[in-house]
Amino acid sequence: MSREPRPARERAGTPDYSVVVPTLGRPSLDAFLRSLAETRGPRPRAVVLVDDRPDTPVPLRPSVPGPLAGRLTVPACVGGRGPAAARNTGWRAAPPTEWIVFLDDDVLVGPDWAAELAEDLAAAGPDVGGVQGRLTVPLPGDRRPTDWERGTASLATSRWITADMAYRRDALVETGGFDERFRRAFREDADLALRVADAGFRLERGRRHTRHPVRPPRRFASLRAQAGNADDVLMERLHGPDWYRRADAPRGRIRRHRAVTAAAVAALGLGVLGHRRLAVLAAAGWLAGTAEFAAARISPGPGDRAEVAEMALTSLLIPPAAVAHRLRGRLTHRDVGPWPGRPAAVLLDRDGTLVRDVPYNNDPEKVEPVPGARAALDALRAAGLRVGVVSNQSGVARGLISPEQLAAVNARLEELLGPFDTWAVCPHGDADGCDCRKPAPGLVHRAAADLGLTADRCVVVGDIGADIAAARAAGARGLLVPTEATRPEETLGVRTARDLPEAVRRILEGLR
Repeated sequence: MSREPRPARERAGTPDYSVVVPTLGRPSLDAFLRSLAETRGPRPRAVVLVDDRPDTPVPLRPSVPGPLAGRLTVPACVGGRGPAAARNTGWRAAPPTEWIVFLDDDVLVGPDWAAELAEDLAAAGPDVGGVQGRLTVPLPGDRRPTDWERGTASLATSRWITADMAYRRDALVETGGFDERFRRAFREDADLALRVADAGFRLERGRRHTRHPVRPPRRFASLRAQAGNADDVLMERLHGPDWYRRADAPRGRIRRHRAVTAAAVAALGLGVLGHRRLAVLAAAGWLAGTAEFAAARISPGPGDRAEVAEMALTSLLIPPAAVAHRLRGRLTHRDVGPWPGRPAAVLLDRDGTLVRDVPYNNDPEKVEPVPGARAALDALRAAGLRVGVVSNQSGVARGLISPEQLAAVNARLEELLGPFDTWAVCPHGDADGCDCRKPAPGLVHRAAADLGLTADRCVVVGDIGADIAAARAAGARGLLVPTEATRPEETLGVRTARDLPEAVRRILEGLR
């Protein structure tokens, strides 16, 4: 599209952010809110608590400290759909701040957390989509930590966990937020981080500090945690077998659990078939593997009787439970696609994206589609996607193009590229102050409404930053096809395609 002078965006002196907290209404919530109220630095524009308790008629009524009065909101209960759905509810209900900071309801932000957050966000370049906080987990000083405490302590070295993670709103819009197929508080944060990186953003670690106290332990929590093996299968389906390396996540012991479980099954089967010697060998392998696992869990712990007994029992049960949940994941997630999946409509910029850019073109004979445009659009139509045009045409306001000439050029475009389901054209100039001229979101909203859709079900394809900015302002995903008109800085933090056919291929694949 032809570029015209437009004012540079000014960076605000203080960060524009909202805080989103999914909560189960635990006792730790009040302590968290007090720490947030007492921290020094710029206040969030809003604090959104999302009630993720299973259906309950009792509304959530937290104790709201004075400094947060008027800033705290509680959307309707999401009915225990899990932290991914709760966080999506929260950031979509928050005011349109540049940053969304996700915190857990069992953390305590530091006394200078807000000031440190401001420094983290101010240092983030335009291509930075997320900034992680630094967690510390206080452990007992008079004894060695239990298995439960060590598990909590591992959060301090985990990457991209949402106990304290700030995401640029644009990154959440581009990725569709958290994948709600992750129903547990496990892997949904790593999945989002990988998709944000795939969308063209960088992720950084900030300097702000947050404490994560160890919650009271639940008996056999390590056994229940094996349900996360099904989530690992979902991660593999979505991101490939090397997702562990990309997410900097530990692989765990699933291979050893398979071996131990296979030895136990073999011992039973061989015994039933009467192969006693082979059954004894298989049983010895199972016993050795189980003993090694139990010792690895017991030796770093406090060694008290209750801890040793629970570790011994759960070390017997965890390997088959892990394998069973892994198999469940393979059955449940065998045909999954990317989140949020294929859009319902594709809205394309005209000049520079669909056709060669001829500044202020008023001659239908000069309409020249970009290579592969017709085939790409036909592929979208064949797949059942709606197709529309969103185009700035300030030549009308400047008197360089008459409305009749604009209509003739657009008619010629349809002759060459086929029919479009909607046209949203802004004829205004910069000085007119309209809300439709890109990078404002009006054209995207208008086109989506004309198709009976909301903007978040659309993808906008364009060749300059104003196209992507309009998409994000409207809540749609964007895909940039750079041309000579594209500034280098406009490719930062943006999903890009080499040309229009590649852009369409990626859209049909769910923007992988």
